[in-house]
Amino acid sequence: MVQFRYMTSEELAEQPFDNKRTELVRGRLVVREPAKAEHGRIAARMLIDIGIYLREHPIGTVYTAETGFTLARSPDTVRAPDVAYIRADRTPREPVIGFDEIAPDLVVEVLSPGDRARMVRTKVAHWLQAGTLLVWVVDPRKRCAKVFRADGSAITLTGTDTLDGENVLPGFAVSVASILTA
Repeated sequence: MVQFRYMTSEELAEQPFDNKRTELVRGRLVVREPAKAEHGRIAARMLIDIGIYLREHPIGTVYTAETGFTLARSPDTVRAPDVAYIRADRTPREPVIGFDEIAPDLVVEVLSPGDRARMVRTKVAHWLQAGTLLVWVVDPRKRCAKVFRADGSAITLTGTDTLDGENVLPGFAVSVASILTA
C-alpha cells in the first residue's frame, strides 16, 4: 500500500510550476492549465474596477489573480482566487515569504468551462469557512454572478443587476453586464 504524503504551504511556495495554476487542498496538490482568454479578461476587468475604486477610496488592498492565501493548516489548504480584497486594518503590515495566512474579505472567482459545480461549491465553502465575508462567482457561460455571504445567504444576479461591495467594500458597485461585456 502506497502512503500519501501531504504537501505543506511552504513546500508549495517553493515548487516551480511553470505555466500552471496551482492550489493546495487539504494537503493535496491541485494543478490546472492557465486560464483562457475570456476568463482572464473578466478577472482583469474586476481587478481594474476594484483597483480604481481603491485608488479613490484607500480602504484596503486588491490582489491580482493567483495570489495564494493559506486558509487552513494540518493538512494545509492554499487557495488562489482570481481577485481578492483585504481591508486596510487587516492587510498584513510586513511582507510575507510564501503565502499570507489570512482569508481575504472579498474573493472573486471567474468560472472556466471545465469547472464543475461541486468543485466550485467546495472552493466557496473553503473561503467562507476561513473567514471570507463575500464571494462573487462570475459565470460567463450563464451570463450571471452568484453572491455568497458569510451569513450563509446567496443570490444570483444577471444583466443589469449590480454586484455591490456591501459592508465589505462599501460604496463599490459594478453591473454584471459591464464585467461580462467584451
